[in-house]
Amino acid sequence: MPGILFLCVANSARSQLAEAIAREMAPDLDIWSAGSEPSHVRPQVRRVLEEGGFNDKGLRAKSLFEVDMDEIDLIVTLCREEQCPSLPGKKQRISWPLPDPASAPEQEQDEAFRATRDELIRRLPPLLKRVARGETA
Repeated sequence: MPGILFLCVANSARSQLAEAIAREMAPDLDIWSAGSEPSHVRPQVRRVLEEGGFNDKGLRAKSLFEVDMDEIDLIVTLCREEQCPSLPGKKQRISWPLPDPASAPEQEQDEAFRATRDELIRRLPPLLKRVARGETA
């Protein structure tokens, strides 16, 4: 089964949203998220997933070392403000430099997390279809 890794630094917001949404949109694909410096899943992630009707079951911040890279066909980096981790090898890669919703002012964070969720909902379907057909990027 084709595998996708959503990659950020902290694996606390954008990559977690992408993982949860992609898993529900494409249950036949192997979906992962990870970070080079994993921290924790932010509560806003769980809140906006629930608001959007998505399941947050099993989400946890993961290190790159926990991902079986042999299972990954495509790496999607989501970093914008920070330097995304760089992985050696010949994996297909695409970059979606989305703003980090956690860096928004506190009173604007809920809306920033919703905007990130909605942008991923818009971007993921065509990507997931291509990956499922074996076209990866």
